[in-house]
Amino acid sequence: MGPTRARLDARRWHFQHGPIDLVLEAFGADAAAAAAAYERAWRRFVTVLDDLVGELPALRGEVALATDLKGAVARRMVAACLPYRDVFVTPMAAVAGAVAEEVLGALVGDGEVTKAYVNNGGDIALHLGAGESFRIGLVADVDRATRHGHRIAVDGTFEVTHALPVRGVATSGWRGRSWSLGIADSVTVLAATAAAADAAATMIANAVNVDHPAIRRRPAFEVDDNTDLGRMPVTVDVGALPEDAVAAALASGARRADDLLGRGLVWGAVIVLQSRVRVVGGVAAAARLH
Repeated sequence: MGPTRARLDARRWHFQHGPIDLVLEAFGADAAAAAAAYERAWRRFVTVLDDLVGELPALRGEVALATDLKGAVARRMVAACLPYRDVFVTPMAAVAGAVAEEVLGALVGDGEVTKAYVNNGGDIALHLGAGESFRIGLVADVDRATRHGHRIAVDGTFEVTHALPVRGVATSGWRGRSWSLGIADSVTVLAATAAAADAAATMIANAVNVDHPAIRRRPAFEVDDNTDLGRMPVTVDVGALPEDAVAAALASGARRADDLLGRGLVWGAVIVLQSRVRVVGGVAAAARLH
């Protein structure tokens, strides 16, 4: 099917095309300016998937080899993943965040929108004018989340203000939409951009790891015909782990997060494994975790 859009309420829209599933909202503009903003976002959105498909072979290969890409989203994906080229990573690690950023840029346009977000399945690009802020909910484990009607009870919140160096939020983990090499239930990252947060969340989630018989892994190609991970072992199940194994896995993820924090690639991260939490960086001051 081609791209579709539907209004969710007075301000929120839902755009969907293939695997891309966005919720977007803009604030501050009058009715005419807001309508123009959503139309700009829609015009850009309808071209995104075709642009990516045209360069998909390069985007599914090692990031260091992904050169001469033409699309703005593809180039953003590569830029976000290049800092991790010392390990195997493809630009696809940043695809959701990069798409959210691209559509957000069209939505914001010429500045009449004072704040806005584009949420691509939980990977979020933010625009914040002076004095503006967003409060963002954190769900530590989607499989165990409590639903109240159509709403999911959050495990915590954090506030992103205009003054913070954060315009992107992303979450990764073995239960997520993409395959993970690690065992984290979730790793939520705050970073300068959505693409940067997306790539970093993938890297930290991969590092939340330990060897234990309760963990089952399979070669990626056996569980997903379209994977970019080839024969790499991805996590397909994590049983109950003893305290020492949980602590070791969380410590491994926290070391990776601390390294990225020191390199300026993230502002903070929340790492969750079997109801245990590690918080790294500035997010500790901004978060209210239950």
